[in-house]
Parts: sequence; C-alpha cells; structure tokens
Amino acid sequence: MENVKVAIWGFGAMGGGVAKVLLKKKGVEITGVCDIHPDRVNRSIFEILGVERGAHGEVAVNPHIEQVVKRGACDVCIIATDSFTKKAFPKIKFAAEQGVNIICTAEEMSYPKAQSPELAAEMDKIARENGVTILGTGINPGLMMDLLAICLSGCMVDVESVMCKRVNSLSPFGPAVMEEQGVGLTVKTFEEGVQNGTLAGHVGFAESVGMIGEALGFKVDRFEQQMKPIVTTVDRKSAYGFARAGDVAGVNMTGQGYVNGELKIDMIHPQQIEPEAEGTYTGDYIVLKGSPEVNMQIRPEVDGGIGTIAMCVNMIPHVINGEPGLKTMLDLPVPRAVMGDFRDFIKR
Repeated sequence: MENVKVAIWGFGAMGGGVAKVLLKKKGVEITGVCDIHPDRVNRSIFEILGVERGAHGEVAVNPHIEQVVKRGACDVCIIATDSFTKKAFPKIKFAAEQGVNIICTAEEMSYPKAQSPELAAEMDKIARENGVTILGTGINPGLMMDLLAICLSGCMVDVESVMCKRVNSLSPFGPAVMEEQGVGLTVKTFEEGVQNGTLAGHVGFAESVGMIGEALGFKVDRFEQQMKPIVTTVDRKSAYGFARAGDVAGVNMTGQGYVNGELKIDMIHPQQIEPEAEGTYTGDYIVLKGSPEVNMQIRPEVDGGIGTIAMCVNMIPHVINGEPGLKTMLDLPVPRAVMGDFRDFIKR
C-alpha cells in the first residue's frame, strides 16, 4: 500500500512543526510544501527544519500552490496560514476542488457556522461535490475548551452548566502573537486597540460555545465576549516580548453562552508572558455542574503549539476516512495519538 500523502500550505511555526512530526512517522510522506515567505521559497524543508533528510525524498518550498496541491498528488492538505474563516476560505475552496481532503488550523474553522454560516454551507457543498472532507482543528478551539468538556459530559445524566478555563503562558510564542495579544502596550493603547479591533486576543470562543451548545442540545441564544488587559507589577521579559511594570503582559479573555437568559457555558482564558513572575501557574480546568458533577484539572497547561501540531497530524486518518462534507470535531472519531503505521488506519 502506498504511503499516505500530505501537502502542507504555510510553513511557519505550525506548518513546520507538522512537517517535523510527520517525518518521524511511518506510512506517511510529505509530497509538497507551499509558502511565499522569501526566506523559505525554493529552500529544502530539511534545511529549514534543521533535520537530516535520511531516506525521505527531497522537498523544496514552492511558492506556487497549483504545483503542490493538485488532483492525485496528495491525500490531504494541511492549511496553516490563517485564523479566520473568511481568509482561509479561498485556500480551502482551491484544495477541495482539486479533490484533496483538508485539515485547517484557522481557529474559526473549528466551528465555522458560528460566525460564517453562509461560508460554512458553501464549503460543505464544495466538499460534497468533490468527494472530500474538510476539518478545522487545533488545541483550542478543537480540544481543551470544547471537545474535552463534551467528552466528559458523556458520564452525566444531567448538565446544568459548563465552565472551561485555560491559563497559559505566551512566552514561547513569537513577535506576531505578542502584537496580537497587546504584550508591552500601555493600558491606554491596549484599550484603544480593543475598541478599534486591532487587537485579536484569543480567537475561538464563539466557535467553542457553538460546538458545546450543539453537542449538549443547549440552544444558545446569546453569546458575549470580553477582553481585558493583564497589567504587570514587575518587569517581564520573554524571548520575543517585554512588558514594563504598569504595562500589559497579556490578555484575559472571557466569553459566555446564554440559554433563555441563563448562563450555561462560561469560558475563561487568561494568557500572558512569564505568568509565574507574579505567582500565576498555568493549567487547564473544566467544571461540569450537574449529575454527577465533573471536575477536571491539568497542571501545567497542555502545550498549545505541540498540541495543535499533534491534533492536525493525528486527525489525518479520520479526515481521509470521513464522509465528504464540512466536519467539526463532533463529527469524526475522537482524536488519539497515531503511534503505528498510518496506512493501518486508512480504510481503502
């Protein structure tokens, strides 16, 4: 049986990380990589990643996606370029029309009908017409603050409310994330950024709330989201970020889903550089009120970068095996680490 063939669109931290993991797996091969960054174009992926090529065929970064993703050239394309459905849509459409399955890291793609129902319907139509599966996934949204809570509810006969909290460190991330989260800004500049929409904060609360609501049968009729600065009292410095005492070290994102005016889904997500500098320790927490009550705690946090890479890699067989259409993590088998030969997990 031939290896599972994977193309990667976007070769930054996520795309490159996915490649590194795939190169260590059995029964899967990278057939092409597309990226337009001038520092990567035409360079060997092995040189960029700093790994030995070994028995793998040479793969150079190609700026022309039509030469990388085309009918018959790959089984699945991992798109790691955007956070928002509207920006990812043209790429998803292109790959689907080549008859290629898709896994997308865009946070809004985890449950795109939450904010882009028309595009979600269009993607589902395109996927069905071309016999492919489209999935958006990652660590959050995709697992820690939605699917994991949904799975834990399986042991309950009654769910009154859901609380998901993720306390994480931004220290491992690069300059783009520092800018998106407002690290180093004055409080005034941060608040101006919130008002004019230039600060992204965490992307995905609407999607997580929508996924949980659908899974549990909560008819969420109101969603709200807040974004507040985390102000440091001491100087904090990470590899790519710096916040002086009195300035912003990160952002506290909160969101709520209401049913008939009652809070049913509560999302809490503070993220900052060097949280331990002021006694904050990372972790993931889920509280499901009901019968029986369920409390989950993971300390420290599950690593966001590695976790997202793993979700993309481990969902490859499920996406290839899936029925055509736009899917969410609710529609496919639960994720699990693929430690054996990828070909053994494919239904031919």
